[in-house]
Amino acid sequence: MEKRSILWLALMAISAIVSVTFARLGWTEEGVREIVRVSAQVGVLLFSLTFAASSLRVFWRSAFSAWALRNRRYTGLSFAAFHFLHLSALVALGLYFPEPFVADLSWLTLVAGGIAYSLLLAQTVTSNDAAVKRLGRVRWTRLHTAGSYVIWGIFLQSYLPRALEDAFYIPFSALLVVAIGLRIARRVRVRRKQALPA
Repeated sequence: MEKRSILWLALMAISAIVSVTFARLGWTEEGVREIVRVSAQVGVLLFSLTFAASSLRVFWRSAFSAWALRNRRYTGLSFAAFHFLHLSALVALGLYFPEPFVADLSWLTLVAGGIAYSLLLAQTVTSNDAAVKRLGRVRWTRLHTAGSYVIWGIFLQSYLPRALEDAFYIPFSALLVVAIGLRIARRVRVRRKQALPA
């Protein structure tokens, strides 16, 4: 499976998740919260794969790592699709089932979420070759790197406390830690190579 087929599969999965959830639970608070949870869980899997793809290829030369790196743009867009589903479900929760959801929101959550989604939107609309040319490779890379690290931080802040209370969330937290570990290890390797005498 290559490139745009990945995104189409993600969109079909989103349609199936929404349809099955509402068929099973109806338009209820439980149904909307189910979509919030599932979209976040699938999102963190796709994000971690995209975030670590280039580092994974450095340390694990396999057909899978080659595929992950080659299709990183489309796994990233698939993550964006799931995370905008997540945002839509959160908005629906706030509008139609506001309590206790709205009462539990803090300004920090709203500000951090707003920044993260603004960066995600910017990354989404610039995930094409034309945007790379318009922005220039350096600015494009800075945008996508900054956005990725902000999103990683929010994911970790969300899943790590849950993992300490519920073992179900441990794999999600571990995946995020492994992803950042791979990126750090790749950076260390690059610096060591640069430091070697010619």
